[in-house]
Amino acid sequence: MIEKLESIEKRYEQITKELMNPIVMNNFNELKKLSKEQSDLKQIVDKYHELKKYQTANEEAKSLLNDNELKEMAQNEIEQNTEKIEKLNKELEILLIPKDENDGKNVIMEIRGAAGGDEANIFAGDLLRMYTYYAEKNGWKIEIDHQIEGTSGGFSQVECTIKGENVYSKLKYESGAHRVQRVPVTETQGRVHTSTATVLVMPELEDVDIDIKESDLKIDVYHSSGAGGQSVNTSNSAVRITHIPTNTVVTCQNERSQLKNKDKAMKLLKIKLYDKMMQQQEQTLGTERKTKIGTGDRSEKIRTYNYPQNRVTDHRIGFSIMSLDRVMNGELEPIIDALITEDLKRKLKGE
Repeated sequence: MIEKLESIEKRYEQITKELMNPIVMNNFNELKKLSKEQSDLKQIVDKYHELKKYQTANEEAKSLLNDNELKEMAQNEIEQNTEKIEKLNKELEILLIPKDENDGKNVIMEIRGAAGGDEANIFAGDLLRMYTYYAEKNGWKIEIDHQIEGTSGGFSQVECTIKGENVYSKLKYESGAHRVQRVPVTETQGRVHTSTATVLVMPELEDVDIDIKESDLKIDVYHSSGAGGQSVNTSNSAVRITHIPTNTVVTCQNERSQLKNKDKAMKLLKIKLYDKMMQQQEQTLGTERKTKIGTGDRSEKIRTYNYPQNRVTDHRIGFSIMSLDRVMNGELEPIIDALITEDLKRKLKGE
């Protein structure tokens, strides 16, 4: 670990010098790139400097152990410094774990009502509201790209883009089947039903290198509906694109311009196809990390929301919390923090 820390420290010092170079200062792209790299390394370097400070202080204190008058003071200082050194070593271990390159990205989220008919669609709407509240708490912006409303409320399908700081790092664990256990509003005899909605979370990638043939696409335009308002409905501005070979469908209707909707739909299509391609590669080559929390597959059951017991259970890590009411109001932090902690624990063990 020390060798790696020394290497990071040297790189940090090198970047600092490069940032003072007039040539770099006048090159916006290079300046932005180096500034980001420096920012990413700063926390590690600062903690490493702190670690070295306490290690040096310990060595100095040890030299006083033979002095009868200063021995007790030296022992106390060594004990305090050792605790701090152990704490810093653990923090540095975590900081040195390779980061997911997508953690800082925005996300594309798709929620669908699954098993359970109208109740599943209503639950899909509840999940969207939950994520909307959570986004607001984090200062993120959520934009609805496409929605198909359920006949009794909620959505049979809704797609949105969530933008903000490190959105993917928090929401990447949400992909999978979410199960609800409660008495539906349509149930006349008070029986508890089980329904499901599926969530798919993908990082919003800017430059997706995928070659898509025009002949493989079916493009439909139609009147927008839903959150766009009446002025959106005056023209055929909504765009639906079907990638025929994979039967992947994307729709965008939130822009008033058909051209803008088409551009965004093509971007969404590339992201979806890229996500499918990466999952297929992991399955084919067997390269999926064992440390990964869940497979990220839409069909994997990841969480149950039990209304009668006010309980939420994440099945991947065996975590339960008796505050479903607060979770549905956007207080997802305890669940997401538990998932992040477990993810780090598995990575540290190298499982």
